[in-house]
Amino acid sequence: MKKTKLFLSILALGSVFALGACKKSEANIKCYTRNTSSGTRDGFFTGIGFKEAKEDNSYLVSDYVEVESNGDMINAVKNDENAIGYISLASLESSNVKGLSYNGVIPSVENVINDSYKLTRNFNYCKRSSYSNTINEQIVDAFIGYSKTIEGKATIKEHGGIINSDNNDKSWSKVKEEYSVDDLDNSNITIVVGGSTSVKEIVSNLLLEFSSKCGNFKYVYNPTGSSDAYKRTNGSEKDGAYACDLAFASREFSSSEKMEDSLKGRMCIDAIVAVVNNSNSVSNITNDNLKDIYNGTITKWNLVK
Repeated sequence: MKKTKLFLSILALGSVFALGACKKSEANIKCYTRNTSSGTRDGFFTGIGFKEAKEDNSYLVSDYVEVESNGDMINAVKNDENAIGYISLASLESSNVKGLSYNGVIPSVENVINDSYKLTRNFNYCKRSSYSNTINEQIVDAFIGYSKTIEGKATIKEHGGIINSDNNDKSWSKVKEEYSVDDLDNSNITIVVGGSTSVKEIVSNLLLEFSSKCGNFKYVYNPTGSSDAYKRTNGSEKDGAYACDLAFASREFSSSEKMEDSLKGRMCIDAIVAVVNNSNSVSNITNDNLKDIYNGTITKWNLVK
């Protein structure tokens, strides 16, 4: 009799768990997206073939939630078990959210380099066409030069950027000969850096280590989004209160962001990763799934194949 009761209790408990799992699988998907100034948003929607939505929310599922930064996206997904969002691969390891394989390929540095993981974008930089202080310009040029050295590339890689090194890379001790500004006392000089929030870890660490190598210049770093990169170096805000000496975009510069080629370039590559709450059982998602989730065709997790 006792064994029968025990069996029935276990069976009932199993039924409760099964019912819970069933309810979870039928839960409504909650879509989170970055705002329309975000380079990550541009790269994500362009990458999944949904370009209409990169600057126009009217194409999105009706109950989407818009967040301002990479960090805000991580916090939103972390606190919503039915969430889906997208973040930079550079932020995934420390995010405590679940990164999904894309079309069956795990998001990793190796898979980006071997070109099997396709949802990628460039981290680009731009600088001013004119500076009020020539020393600021020289420091910016030296900083860009440093980012391409053995030491600079190592820092970029350490903080999530994807970049190929080769035998032609030089150390800063060799490259600095091209930049006499590093021999000066630059402790009274401040450069202002801004742009994409997705490159925050990379750029903040590059600035920190390079300052001591280039006369201890000071810097103000205020990443506010990719759309501000061009605007605050060469566009409508280039002479305003938020003007920047150097800025970054986690997307390509558009045809309306007109600059000479000498004023812009690529720092490294990044991948964009679709992310869900850690409690979600989904581990892979297809390109078509993502597009259908964000346009409202797929609204429940049990329809994700």
